[in-house]
Amino acid sequence: MPSALMDHNLVTTAFELPGYRIVRTCGVVRGITVRSRSVLGNIGAGIQAFFGGNITLYTNLCEHAREEAYEIMIQHAVEKGANAVIGVRYDATEIAAGITEVLAYGTAVVVEPLSA
Repeated sequence: MPSALMDHNLVTTAFELPGYRIVRTCGVVRGITVRSRSVLGNIGAGIQAFFGGNITLYTNLCEHAREEAYEIMIQHAVEKGANAVIGVRYDATEIAAGITEVLAYGTAVVVEPLSA
């Protein structure tokens, strides 16, 4: 998997990485996925909603969508020659009833450890 080429400890929502210096900026990277729940999944989620509490079918759908967008973003960063991504953010938009776009984005950079 492409993300295995990047140390996930070097992916952050911050704009700097303690112990590292940015030596090159590779540009904005993004990962986009569009997801929907199946009819059967919606029925199952409706049953969960009827009884209240955490609707795990939707929670799992959201988590998988974010994970997929994240992995695509990492792949994009690796393709640009980066070994880290800073300023990572997520965004989600409903593009049609029951269909959601999830976007992960950040700035791909090349970092190196600070000298001791």
